Amino acid sequence: MKIENGWLNIIQNWIYPPTCLLCGDDGQRGLDLCGACERQLPRTGTACLRCGEALPEGAPSPCGRCLRHPPPFDICRAAFRYEEPIRHLIHGLKFGHRHACARTLGELAGAHFMLHAEMPELIVPVPLHPSRYRERGFNQSLEIARHLSRNLQVPLEFRALTRNRTTRPQAELSAEERRKNIRGAFRMERAVNVRHVAIFDDVVTTGATAGELARTLRAAGVERIDVWAVARA
Repeated sequence: MKIENGWLNIIQNWIYPPTCLLCGDDGQRGLDLCGACERQLPRTGTACLRCGEALPEGAPSPCGRCLRHPPPFDICRAAFRYEEPIRHLIHGLKFGHRHACARTLGELAGAHFMLHAEMPELIVPVPLHPSRYRERGFNQSLEIARHLSRNLQVPLEFRALTRNRTTRPQAELSAEERRKNIRGAFRMERAVNVRHVAIFDDVVTTGATAGELARTLRAAGVERIDVWAVARA
């Protein structure tokens, strides 16, 4: 499989040479990013081992909030901080329908998690409600996760969980409102029958959505639940 994917990438890069999504220069290493723009990406520094929130250099981890109120998932990892130009790439996919951003974000996230995370048995992208899916035409977390799954050779499961009711956009809400807004929003449609799952989202802000998904998976018998994201706000 790796050999076949390697040849496919070589042929694709020859027919459609990678071009930097940020500045338009030639891409490097098969990415749609040039070396200069890739070096400017806001990579994650010191962060809490439980919730993934940024911490000052040398601060103890888990953070005080996680010690007082542990989240329902075991670990949260993000490849980048939710700052420019990562925000530009995520918005380019989510609101601009630039699907080349999904491939680039998936490959960047895959390179990070390959080095900094234990591989799960399944990757589960955060589902969209059908009405939101029809409105947007795609699920940005799923589109990024397709590339992440292929690069890491970890199976992708996007049918086991559904979003069973509409919710207000989380970006409009406070942390407490987000938790109330998302409560009971997910449902297991079929068993996953694995011990270790990674929930995947494009951006984690308060962790409310990931936390509700984690509760749903935990109730279904999943023992270890990690949260992976392209970026942590």
